[in-house]
Amino acid sequence: MFLNCQKPSLIKDPYIYGPDSIMLDLEDAVAENQKDAARYSLYHALQEIDYRGVERVVRINGLDTPHWREDIRVCVAGGADTIRIAKTESAQDVRTVEEAVLAAEREFGRPEGSTLLMAALESCRGVLNALEICESSERLIGIALSGGDYTKDLQTKITGTGVELMGARQHMIMAARAAGVQCWDTVFTNLDDMEGFRKETEMIKLMGFDGKSLVNPRQIRVVHEVFTPTEKDIIFAEKVVREIDDKKAKGIGVFTVDGKMIDIAFYDGAKRTIELAKASGVYEGDL
Repeated sequence: MFLNCQKPSLIKDPYIYGPDSIMLDLEDAVAENQKDAARYSLYHALQEIDYRGVERVVRINGLDTPHWREDIRVCVAGGADTIRIAKTESAQDVRTVEEAVLAAEREFGRPEGSTLLMAALESCRGVLNALEICESSERLIGIALSGGDYTKDLQTKITGTGVELMGARQHMIMAARAAGVQCWDTVFTNLDDMEGFRKETEMIKLMGFDGKSLVNPRQIRVVHEVFTPTEKDIIFAEKVVREIDDKKAKGIGVFTVDGKMIDIAFYDGAKRTIELAKASGVYEGDL
């Protein structure tokens, strides 16, 4: 969930809404003449507020601005969990930020490697370079689509149909999966269309995304409902894991579970369902 660092009232207690992650924004949401004030608020928030287990991500200003180096120093000094690199277009962009992060960790006595990275892809070039970006750094936990800037670069607009974003979404998912990192979808800004938001969230989950960026606390519940495995999903996943473990020991490669043909290829997906259920707090089994 995006939060403007320029407004202390927004960043003091967002954990009460139950987001998995908060995006403390130093970039577009902050006026050009308020960057220093936003960094001041960010530092004290990171140092003094107990966010109660909510991941603290900071979106820094782009590498084409004079602000990003100081943004990184404040993020690292304050102890941010992850830095989101705005307008990432190449693996070199990630490596440039990585070098600055390492220098800041050494400067402020933070454990080297403790500050993770996320890359926001906001242009056609960035999307086309998704795989090299995903493989650019061991610190990189994933990539995220920024639909507004991307469609502007594509010379179109957000239509609500998803057609204009389909190519970027699928390309980014494939790159993330090939590299073994995560992938997050762009924001949905029409807060009056909660039905449309739910449909889009259901669609991007089916596409393979790990989550969705948000602009309002009202959207959190919908994302949790869509991404949390249902009881039916969990029961089936348990059956698959147990049956594969059992059949593998007996040398049986193909069998059926609830009338569905199953083989070893289903194992990782079933385990992921169970892990997601555990992370969501809805699983108390022993797998």
